[in-house]
Amino acid sequence: MKKYSVLIIDDHETVIMALEKILRPDYTVFAALNGSEGIRLAEKYLPDVILLDIMMLEMDGYAVLAELKKSDPTKSIPVIFLTALTSDADEEKGLLLGAVDYIVKPFSPAIVKLRLTNQIKILDQIRTIEKLSLSDQLTGLPNRRAFEERIKIEWARAIREQTPISILITDIDKFKDYNDTYGHLQGDAVLQAIGKAFSNVLKRPADFIARWGGEEFITVLPNTNSAGALDIAEQIRKSAEATKIHSKSDIISNITVSIGVNAQESPCGKLEDFFHGADVALYDAKRIGRNCVCLYSPNPVINDNL
Repeated sequence: MKKYSVLIIDDHETVIMALEKILRPDYTVFAALNGSEGIRLAEKYLPDVILLDIMMLEMDGYAVLAELKKSDPTKSIPVIFLTALTSDADEEKGLLLGAVDYIVKPFSPAIVKLRLTNQIKILDQIRTIEKLSLSDQLTGLPNRRAFEERIKIEWARAIREQTPISILITDIDKFKDYNDTYGHLQGDAVLQAIGKAFSNVLKRPADFIARWGGEEFITVLPNTNSAGALDIAEQIRKSAEATKIHSKSDIISNITVSIGVNAQESPCGKLEDFFHGADVALYDAKRIGRNCVCLYSPNPVINDNL
């Protein structure tokens, strides 16, 4: 069973020790004795919940919370204030800044556990909803929205670090004809099978495949140059071609795909142009007869396996 993680930020070692004793049997616990260290640990470990003191030297809890909310990786982490401040005004200020709960010192171990349990339940519900909203229900792959979020991150990182990045747009050949011949349920089986074909090829954790819509799939390959992207695209093409689709009438069909590739060794410019290059390459692959891979360039490189 997964152990959730909690970050304690408090400038009193005795408080941290007491909370660790309460929480360690059930949680992975990180601790910081000041606000700046707490922010660093939050960004490093991305804990599920943060317990944050308000009255600390150098940087108080309100300032820490404000900094956490500014950062994309940490802004959604639930923060529970754990403080000796007892006025309604203090509690209101904390909640307005974005804290999810407020526990007054001296604290009851049972109350701390219950408040944490409640936040974990809420967190699980939110994560389930987010997962459903970012998944394609038919193939189980991430959907277009998920890809658009991921590609922005990967594109920005590639530009910042000047590492190569590649994108593949894959289209199932003559999918409409297949649907018209065998029906939409059989077409769904094709989409699921092609999704599995991608999974058989893409093994690196950073590679990200999504269903783009209809019969199109899209893939981002971070830290991958044109030669590497063409090799992966060709593996996908072969995996799709080798897939056998069985219909209810025992008819076995072979499915092929066309793939457009765009790769940038030293990324720059607009993300829209990066997409456009892959689209142009996909059009070229379909124009020359399908079941092939094309690399975007003034003189496209073609792996033709008709």
